[in-house]
Amino acid sequence: MPTRARPFPTVLLALALSASVPAFAQDNDKLRMGAVAIGAELATQGTATTLTLILSKPVEARAFVMERPDRAVIDLPEVNFQIGPEAGIKREGVVTSYRYGLFAPGRSRIVVDLAGPAVVDGIETKTRRDGATLLSIAFRRAERDVFRKAAVASDPSPSLRKTLPAEAVDSRPLVVVDAGHGGTDPGAIAKTGVLEKDIVFGFARSLVERLKAGGRYRVTMTRDRDVFVPLADRVRIAREARADLFISIHADSISAAPQVKGATIYTGSEKATDAESAKLAERENKADSAAGTDSAVGPADVSDILQELTLRETRGFSSGFAHRLMGQLSPVMEMSGKPHREAGFVVLRSPDVPSVLVELGYLSSKSDLEKLQSEEWRTNVTGSMAKAVDLFFAGRNTSAQPIGAPPSTTGSVPFGKGSAFTGSAMTMPRLGGSR
Repeated sequence: MPTRARPFPTVLLALALSASVPAFAQDNDKLRMGAVAIGAELATQGTATTLTLILSKPVEARAFVMERPDRAVIDLPEVNFQIGPEAGIKREGVVTSYRYGLFAPGRSRIVVDLAGPAVVDGIETKTRRDGATLLSIAFRRAERDVFRKAAVASDPSPSLRKTLPAEAVDSRPLVVVDAGHGGTDPGAIAKTGVLEKDIVFGFARSLVERLKAGGRYRVTMTRDRDVFVPLADRVRIAREARADLFISIHADSISAAPQVKGATIYTGSEKATDAESAKLAERENKADSAAGTDSAVGPADVSDILQELTLRETRGFSSGFAHRLMGQLSPVMEMSGKPHREAGFVVLRSPDVPSVLVELGYLSSKSDLEKLQSEEWRTNVTGSMAKAVDLFFAGRNTSAQPIGAPPSTTGSVPFGKGSAFTGSAMTMPRLGGSR
């Protein structure tokens, strides 16, 4: 028997709104910028399942559906979501779950996972007497052919493009730190409700501060707040900035095996070290899909012998940095049984930027989760990672040019500064060893 949508009591709405105001009143600019979402409810009536948001003011909403997997996407102007994490895990009618967050500057997104093909049956906005706005999006089951036609014109929105400015006068090595997931893509979720995107962002920001404090490097992040960045854009940011090192930070979860714990360092490869690594890479590579967009990123394009040699050398540097990381991290944190593995992660596919992905631990492990939330643990680990970065660049400079020297036009050249792949010198890279 279908359940009817429960009405929202006026008194409760008024109390919720009044309770929310002091927190936001401290920042009037945020209030002027966008709406605040203070509640959400799913309900089924007849053949329709409706998601209703309680907002502080009206917003314009646009919805579309996508296939493989079946999902609906609602695009909104920037919304401050003040909704509990448990709201999106309730299953109701054709909706199995949903997630929300900042998708790009000035834009928010809700991604609804569907139990099967369904179309958006309508979007309705009502303003109540207490000042709250109810935004309702109805979904109705549809035949596969109907759904497929509706999904043909998938998300036309442009992907987030963040271009890092060139710093011609600053020849210090550039390190790009990538905090995994973000915005509409929460990543793994602990039983306590802690989100991977928040854990890794806090850690990445601490690592950036630690590296900057030494003054030896230029350091930037692929995302500097809780926003979604497509996987291909993370790679593009590093390549266009001619980065010298790319470090991606993650924290996985295996609910079926809470006893699994410890950190693992991954480097890129078309063939995974083992089945577990292959499955992890497959999950991580679906981040774009989870955020309501599709990625057509394939393996790195290797079209000639020069590019192939560059890719091989880059992976050699990546493995070298991974081993330095293991050496520095082992004394201060628990490592997994196989601390260095390889897999086909999209974010590790740059052919000319040495790249690693660090799984700090597992949110499904109680001991790992406690450490990941410890400020003391974070300080020790970021300090050891900074030492590994120092060793990596010290090793490269002993057999190449010192930091700050102008790029050579003959012989081998450092990556990111007129390298064989990206620069104008176009010299054959030297394989093996540290640079």
